[in-house]
Amino acid sequence: MTHSAVTQLAPATIDDLSIVRRVAAGDRSAFELLMRRHNRRLYRLARATLHNDAEAEDALQEAYLSAYRSISQFRGDSALLTWLSRLVLNECFARLRRETRRQNVIPMVDPGTHIDIDAMNADDSNSPDRAAARTELRALLERKLDELPDVFRVVFVLRSVEEMSIEETAQCLAIPEATVRSRHFRARNLLREALVQEADLIERDLFEFGGAQCDRVVAGVLARIAGERDSGGCR
Repeated sequence: MTHSAVTQLAPATIDDLSIVRRVAAGDRSAFELLMRRHNRRLYRLARATLHNDAEAEDALQEAYLSAYRSISQFRGDSALLTWLSRLVLNECFARLRRETRRQNVIPMVDPGTHIDIDAMNADDSNSPDRAAARTELRALLERKLDELPDVFRVVFVLRSVEEMSIEETAQCLAIPEATVRSRHFRARNLLREALVQEADLIERDLFEFGGAQCDRVVAGVLARIAGERDSGGCR
């Protein structure tokens, strides 16, 4: 089923709990709607944690499969996005632990190529290259975010990129709200040291999750669900 068809069948006015009930009742199109509704935000969380586009997609698919298999356990005590975010983080952290065991070190910095920050920040609002410069600057912010320690980076993504509340972030990470505040403050300061005032202009546009990626994740999860049903392994 195409993205537009799913949207027509289930408009944005349908709340998450209604979708969960439909999924629990075996409505696979409802689960596709759930994925498309939360794909971009959850992908950005996975991407910020794992530093790698392909790994983030794989982790997102695994988290969705886990959600599909345990959807009946969701009681609405927290927001659906919070519950899904926990599943994504659990999968990402498990991957990081496996990688640590293999290499004993999780690379925290991707040196990349040198970018002239001063040139990109030139105050020339009428320049035809303005859009291209902003794209480069966003890419720079993503790289700088990748360089933050895990504890700061994940909190920053949840609070500043996904705009979760302090309470929701604390629930996702199982840490005190005061810790969320301090880590978020520290993360913002670290990024601003690298990007000065431009960080605030672009921080909500990190890790774009385009239509092709969205479709690939949805198709991959639905194919695996269908395979489980055909093999009698549906839970």
